[in-house]
Amino acid sequence: MSKIKRTALSIAAALATVTASPAVNAGDFSLTDNLSVTGFIDMSYVYSDADGASSESSSGLDQFEIDLVYSFDDKLKAQVDLEYKDSYGAVDLEQAFFTYAVTDEFTLKAGRFLSYSGWETEEPTGLFQYSGTGYAPYFYGYYQQGISGLYSTDSFAVALSVINSPYSPEDTDSEKPGYEAMVAIMPTDSITVKAFYLSDEDTNTTNVWASYAVGDLTLAAEYNLGDYANGNDGSGYLLMANYAMGSAGITVRYHDFEIETAAGALFDDGSAITISPSYAVSDNLLMVFEYRMDESDVRGDSDSIAVEALISF
Repeated sequence: MSKIKRTALSIAAALATVTASPAVNAGDFSLTDNLSVTGFIDMSYVYSDADGASSESSSGLDQFEIDLVYSFDDKLKAQVDLEYKDSYGAVDLEQAFFTYAVTDEFTLKAGRFLSYSGWETEEPTGLFQYSGTGYAPYFYGYYQQGISGLYSTDSFAVALSVINSPYSPEDTDSEKPGYEAMVAIMPTDSITVKAFYLSDEDTNTTNVWASYAVGDLTLAAEYNLGDYANGNDGSGYLLMANYAMGSAGITVRYHDFEIETAAGALFDDGSAITISPSYAVSDNLLMVFEYRMDESDVRGDSDSIAVEALISF
């Protein structure tokens, strides 16, 4: 049994009492009666120590984003998200879409928008820790171009997106569109269960997650399956506990995934325990600290430490 799995088993009984990271109280502000702005600045320092290699450290601006939301009336809204990342070295258009509320329960969305799928969000403002699992590109949808319909009540929701591809915003070929379907149930205020099926020609992925949130405690579990056009297939899951104590909090997460070729050979894999305390310095500044132990037969084992400053507005 690996050191990560032994450690995961030893902390599993404690998950119900482990603490969750507090969210920054960010809210949009209005430039005019119709135009509002929201966004964030994300900075970090990361130290990593991989087995058989020299340790490395890096720091800098991870991402800056500004989102513009224009309300034409009670039914029609448009949103444009612009982001800057050091990895891009330029400003990039992340999302640009409009929504139209046909009724109180049914909304249409069209343009370039983010997939509904996945427990872990694309943006750092929606994460309970610094790092994502890293398996999202194998199982989650990404930014998409097309149209989506969402029917939602307090206890039930369904959505269907018809897009060029659920996995790539650069795909502009609509001759063979992709699809993303969602079914969600919220039987109580504390419990949410969502299931997603995404398809793009010969690539299909399934994502199911459930969360339980009561008071300052949040528990979540996720399971993924993937069947890919190149013949590979994969699976992955995560377990997470998060608890807030006033301005402070802590998150514990375990995840594991494996991708195999059609011949049964290992293509990629990984598992990790992540422990992430956090502290809300103010309503708009959140400090996140993370210690992560990774194991992989393909990429090797590593330990990392991260410190993140996340300013939201």
